Amino acid sequence: MPKVAVYDITGAETGEIELNDNVFGAEVNEAVLHQAVVMQLASQRLGTAATKTRGMVRGGGKKPWRQKGTGRARAGTIRSPLWVGGGTVFGPQPRSYAFSMPRKARRLAIKSALSAKVLAGELLVMEDISFSEPKTKSVVTMLDNLKVGGEKTLIITADVSDNVDKSSRNIPGVKSITSQGLNVYDILYHGKVLITKDAVSKIEEVLA
Repeated sequence: MPKVAVYDITGAETGEIELNDNVFGAEVNEAVLHQAVVMQLASQRLGTAATKTRGMVRGGGKKPWRQKGTGRARAGTIRSPLWVGGGTVFGPQPRSYAFSMPRKARRLAIKSALSAKVLAGELLVMEDISFSEPKTKSVVTMLDNLKVGGEKTLIITADVSDNVDKSSRNIPGVKSITSQGLNVYDILYHGKVLITKDAVSKIEEVLA
């Protein structure tokens, strides 16, 4: 089982914690990680691009000229896709790009992402992360104490903490989520991951 140091918000080492092998020591599956990231980004796409078909373009109710005898090609409407100002053939229509992965694959992806962070030494376990009031300077000081200031950092807490959330939201590259909102994209996007001991317990309870 991987062992990592535990820190407090002052940057001092307070002890060690033994992480569950099934969650934080799993084999990193790059294919599943890629699929999970693509799934998450696809679900965020709006899919609102739209063009008008010949039935949606205004006008064109009258036949431009008679069917025979003019010497010109047959035409039934000036809104044909062949005409300037006509409809678009096979153009984009509003749609959803979302797709889903099997539950086991989603869980494997999160395990792989967490394990990759442990292997790279980019996961720091915190004794606790809490502030008496929402203050951006509190998070900046904590990150500087941990020597991760200026890096993209993900803060994972066990439960919703308004003070932590409000204190970190104004810092570029820093994001705060709960253990319930854990996702592959956020873990991989951020260089460093700060996770509380309580959050570790909750994640292990679900994924182990």
